[in-house]
Amino acid sequence: MAGYSFLLDRDELNQMLGGGFPKGSLIMIDGPSGSGKSALCQRFAFGLLHHKATVTYVSTQLTTKNFIRQMNSLDYPIGLQLLKGQLLFIPVFPLLKDSSPRLDFIKRLMGAVVLFEKEIIIIDAISALIRYGTDAEKSLELISFFKKLTGMQKTIIITMDSTEMPPNVVNEFKDAAEVLLTLKMRQMGTEMLRTIMVNKYSRPEVQVAAMIGFKVEAKSGVMINISGVS
Repeated sequence: MAGYSFLLDRDELNQMLGGGFPKGSLIMIDGPSGSGKSALCQRFAFGLLHHKATVTYVSTQLTTKNFIRQMNSLDYPIGLQLLKGQLLFIPVFPLLKDSSPRLDFIKRLMGAVVLFEKEIIIIDAISALIRYGTDAEKSLELISFFKKLTGMQKTIIITMDSTEMPPNVVNEFKDAAEVLLTLKMRQMGTEMLRTIMVNKYSRPEVQVAAMIGFKVEAKSGVMINISGVS
């Protein structure tokens, strides 16, 4: 199965995650608030764009202006890719802030055809959409929709805070994912240590690290941190 490389010279993340994400796969990143889910998504997006993949990035936290500012602060400039249409950024944050929780965001997400025209779709964070009054049946409908897209060779990266969602819904997403990454964090002195736990990777022929310590630094972005592995 072919893959999408997100290799950058400045870190070893691509090599530690099997040399890239499989095409036509669902990648799930699960972790609590502050664990680095968004930073990893931004790192993946920048690396994928660097290798000429097309990306849609749906954010439940950032406006377009703040997204550009955040990417620049990590030295992941994406202005040119936005102008060229290689990157489509969709801020859902204003909708979540201003609209009634009764709105069916899953239905709206599945109905937004333009979101799924790119090769890779990043949704950060899916749990912020699902927790607004959805049920397990709708979540299964969304998983089926994602599977249909991956069957068309789209690659989907979703993040979630599983503590915000019913355990049965979380398990359905975990079962459906071809790649499952769980983020852990712990305080050591003044430093916050973050670790990626690789729980599942669908390509047994490639070598992946079981645990990857990382830190997020201004002007450097995501950096591998050996001391972060616990």
